[in-house]
Amino acid sequence: MSQPGGHSMPPYPMGGYGDPGQNAPPAGFQVGYQPVPDQPIMYQPGPVSPGPQPGQPYGVPAAVPAPIAVPAGVPPGLEYLTQIDQILIHQKVELLEAFIGFETNNQYEIKNSLGQKIYSAKEKNDCCTRNCCGALRSFDMKIKDNMDREVIRLIRPYRCVSCWCPCCLQEMEIQAPPGTPIGYVKQDWHPCYPKFSIMGPNKETVMKLEGPCMACNCCGDVHFELKGKDGTGKPIGRISKQWTGLLKEVFTDADNFGIQFPLDMDVKMKAVLMGTCFLIDFMFFEKVGDTNQRNTVFS
Repeated sequence: MSQPGGHSMPPYPMGGYGDPGQNAPPAGFQVGYQPVPDQPIMYQPGPVSPGPQPGQPYGVPAAVPAPIAVPAGVPPGLEYLTQIDQILIHQKVELLEAFIGFETNNQYEIKNSLGQKIYSAKEKNDCCTRNCCGALRSFDMKIKDNMDREVIRLIRPYRCVSCWCPCCLQEMEIQAPPGTPIGYVKQDWHPCYPKFSIMGPNKETVMKLEGPCMACNCCGDVHFELKGKDGTGKPIGRISKQWTGLLKEVFTDADNFGIQFPLDMDVKMKAVLMGTCFLIDFMFFEKVGDTNQRNTVFS
């Protein structure tokens, strides 16, 4: 069911992300049939050849329709993003972190609404930076497709999150392919609310993202609403942090996120929103060791 604003907002059925052990996705995300566990998508879904037509001789194959045209300017490896309006992101549970509190590189699986893996992401960092700088640490993150080809790179420099330092707030650069900037996300100064500017390759503001006053999930999902570049009007998309249950929230920092955006959004901006989701995870929902280092913009 389509809602004003250009993104789908149907209620999700029971069954979770395609894995019976997973929690249900954030409210508003549509989940289809249950796929074979860990069955990846190795290529873009294409049109299906029609069945035999009346009068067609048996054994003669029907003409195969032309493949779906990919818009010009789509970075290699991001073609599949042109066909979807929802992304689900799961952070993998790191046993070393869970048992002894030693911070390791974050790893994620990026899936479609059917629970099928379409990309994987891994933080690249050194031990000292991870365990000394905590959730504020700088990093490079590589996002690879199912053929193990790097298609997106995220670069996060070390920055502050306090509203008392408005000149040194969080930002991230998104590259696709690696080495070619396609956009940026930058935290906007505000005393109470987490706000971000979604920018193009020339750092021109394209969209705004705004979260709740207390960017933490206590027994419920947290929603960051995506709006036009002036930050007003009805939401056109959303990044949602899913409540995963009390035990998992307390003892691990393995988070689940959902991203919604218009189907016809520029594929590069879809990739920038993906990077924004990872930045939000580190800023507000990352825990390091025994200390919950969930940051707020008014800390």
